[in-house]
Amino acid sequence: MQIREVINLLEGFAPTIYQESYDNAGLIYGNLEANITGILISLDITEAILDEAIRANCNLIVAHHPIVFKPLKTFTGKNYVERVLIKAIRQNIALYAIHTNLDNVQNGVSFHIASILGLKNIKVLAPTTQNLYKLTTFCPPDYAQKVLEALWQAGAGQIGNYQDCSFRLEGMGTYRPNEKANPFAGTQGYLEQAPETRLEVILPAHAKNDIFKALRKAHPYEEIAYYLHLLENENQEIGAGAIGMLENPMTEKDFLGYLKEKMNLKVIKHTALLGKPIQKVALCGGSGFFLLKKAIAQKADVFITADIKYHEFFDADGQILLADIGHYESEVFTKNLITKILQEKNPHIPLKISQISTNPIDYFF
Repeated sequence: MQIREVINLLEGFAPTIYQESYDNAGLIYGNLEANITGILISLDITEAILDEAIRANCNLIVAHHPIVFKPLKTFTGKNYVERVLIKAIRQNIALYAIHTNLDNVQNGVSFHIASILGLKNIKVLAPTTQNLYKLTTFCPPDYAQKVLEALWQAGAGQIGNYQDCSFRLEGMGTYRPNEKANPFAGTQGYLEQAPETRLEVILPAHAKNDIFKALRKAHPYEEIAYYLHLLENENQEIGAGAIGMLENPMTEKDFLGYLKEKMNLKVIKHTALLGKPIQKVALCGGSGFFLLKKAIAQKADVFITADIKYHEFFDADGQILLADIGHYESEVFTKNLITKILQEKNPHIPLKISQISTNPIDYFF
């Protein structure tokens, strides 16, 4: 199995088109055509992780966090990032990161945390916009169903819990083929009027290329008329954070104890208890404070995330219980998620979950 094939499996689940603009998800170093000897799954890429990969005969490290976020101006080994890259190149170990694209897809990082907590009716907390398109095309009426089915099969036509969604309208099209044309119907040089069916479907950004390939294959015209419009609609399957319901409400103290146990936490930083039951839970793995207002607007009882600054705790303003569980602690289970993604696609992939803690923060009790 080649590195390219592993990447295709990962990006089939979390396309890199959904990463944030500041991110650097994807293949950071490595040869796409190289055969896999083993895959090490980790949260971060450090020198200790590289050594672990060498010992385990793994020539690919798949991590959640990219080792490189910004372009390097020098490459001398003066810091851990440069040392990791130099060693990876010398040892020919490929480095791949599946970061905010995994955060932003349904059943990604935040959904995984929600499932650990046993939440029900889990939804994206902050759905994104500008990653849905409307495709409009025209074809002979006898081909309408064939074209639609090809588009659906390629990933078009899904709206929430509904699949194979479309709109069609019958009309009349006109065209005049020139001397170089090979028209499906009509004669070169003569104006043709032909009945046509207008088809409209919604498609996700990541499937655009596959959908156009399907359109060209199924459509009888040599020149296909179509329009592609970027939509402002929210995509309920793509976005940051998650929100769901506990099966039964808990007191705040009971919930914090439950959270500590389920997430294997040493400590939780939180705002003052409000004396209200906890049932609707909003959360975001990693640095998710930017979603606090979304959590409040959706009337969550608690918002769980990491990396909250001192003054940001004040923004809870008595409206919600705000809990900081630590960045590493909120995402360490991502190793299990990545493993699950790969094993469900191919149970024979040779992979190993890193046993090394890369948390740079320790606690003194």
